[in-house]
Amino acid sequence: MDLELRNIQIRDVVLGEENRLSDGVLTVDAAALQALLLEDPRVKSARIDLAKPGESCRILPVKDVIEPRAKETGDIFPGVFGTEVPEVGSGVTYVLKGCAVVTTGPIVGFQEGLIDMSGPAAPYTLFSKLNNIVLHLTKREDIDPHEHEEVVRKAGLKAAAWIGKIAVGCAEYESEIYHWPSLGERTAQYPGLPKVAYVCNCMAQGLLHDTYFYGRDAKQLVPTLVSPNEFCDGAIVSGNCVSPGSKTTTYHHLNNAVIKALMARHGKDLNFVGIVLNPLMVTLKEKQRDIMLSVHLVTEELGAEAAIISQEGFGNPTTDLMHVCRGLEKRGVKTVIITNEDAGTDGMSESLPDVVTEANAIVSTGNSNATILLPHMDRVLGELKEVERVTGGNVDSIRPDGTLLLEIHGIMGGHNLQGNTYLSATTV
Repeated sequence: MDLELRNIQIRDVVLGEENRLSDGVLTVDAAALQALLLEDPRVKSARIDLAKPGESCRILPVKDVIEPRAKETGDIFPGVFGTEVPEVGSGVTYVLKGCAVVTTGPIVGFQEGLIDMSGPAAPYTLFSKLNNIVLHLTKREDIDPHEHEEVVRKAGLKAAAWIGKIAVGCAEYESEIYHWPSLGERTAQYPGLPKVAYVCNCMAQGLLHDTYFYGRDAKQLVPTLVSPNEFCDGAIVSGNCVSPGSKTTTYHHLNNAVIKALMARHGKDLNFVGIVLNPLMVTLKEKQRDIMLSVHLVTEELGAEAAIISQEGFGNPTTDLMHVCRGLEKRGVKTVIITNEDAGTDGMSESLPDVVTEANAIVSTGNSNATILLPHMDRVLGELKEVERVTGGNVDSIRPDGTLLLEIHGIMGGHNLQGNTYLSATTV
C-alpha cells in the first residue's frame, strides 16, 4: 500500500470572498465556510477568525486542532460523514502544512485548553507556530454536553476537509511517500535489523473521553492492527476533552511523532513492523483484556523484538501503559514508554499514579503541574472566563492586572504523550 502526501507549505491565511491558493497564501471564503457550518441545525452561530504566529492573541477553550487535508479522489476522515466507509492509506492526499483549523466556543467539558500565539506560553505548543483558522461555535440551548462535543467535533472535521480541497490539483508541493507492504513482506525485510512495533494507546473511556477509528467509537474496539498510512490519512480522529496538555488532537494523530520517527529510521537501524491501536478502557476486566491482546499482537502477530508505547491522558491510563510494558518485557520485548509527570507545582510529589519494575526505559514529556504566568493578550478568541473551569486553571487564574496564572496542563499539546512537544525532563 502506497500513500503519497503532497505537502503544500502555507505561509499566510486570509479571509476573502473566494477559496484560493497562490504562492503559499491561502484565501478562505469566510461566508461560504460559515454557511457550511450552519448546515448543522444544532449550530446556533458560527464565527470565523484568524490567529497567526507572533500575534497578541489567545484562543480558549480549545477543543480540537485539525490539519486541513483532502484526498485527490475520495474523502478524508472516512466513516465520519455519510454512509460510505472507504479505506484510506493509499493514493494521493493533499496536505496544507503550516495552518490548522481550531475549534472553540462555550466549554463542552472542563478538560479543554489554551493556545497563546505569542508570549511565554507560545514555546510550549506547536500550535502557536501555525496560521490558525479559528471556529467559534455556539450550540442550540437544548443540546446536551455529549451532543455538544459531537457538534463541535464534526464541524471542525468538516471545515478541515472543505479547506483541504482548496489544495487539490496544486502543482507546487513536496512529495512524501509512505510505503507499507503486507505483514509477511514487512517481517521478512531487513533480517539483520531489530523488529520494532508501536502501541498507540488512545482514549476510549466515555464521558467526553473518546477516539474514533473509521468513525467508530473506540470503546467498541479491541486492540487493532493499524497502518501508519491510515493515521496519516484521517482514519483516526480525536473526540475527547482529556487534559489539554496530554490530549492527542486530530492534528497529532495525522502527524504522529512516533510513527514519523520510526518511518524515518525504518531500514536504517530498525525494522518497523506494525502498530497496535489500544483503546484505554475504564473497567478492570476491559483493561486486562486489552493489555493481553496488545501484548499478543505485538509478540505473536508482529513478532517484534522491541516496542514503543505512547499514552493519552493521565491517571488510570497509566495503568494500561505500565502493564502493557510489563507484559511485553516478560515476553522478552525491550520496551520504551512515553509519559508525562504530575509532580505537583513544586515538583516534589509522586509523579506517576502507577509503575512497574519492568518500566525501566521512560521518556518523560515534563511536569504538567508546573505553573506559568501569562501576560494580557490584545485579542481573545473564545471565552476567557472558562479558564476558571479548565484543567490547569482555577477561579483565581485571572489576576487583577489582567495576567493569567495557569499550569502547563492547560496549554493545548503542552506535554503531548506522543512526544510531539517541546517540553521534556532530565534526570538529575
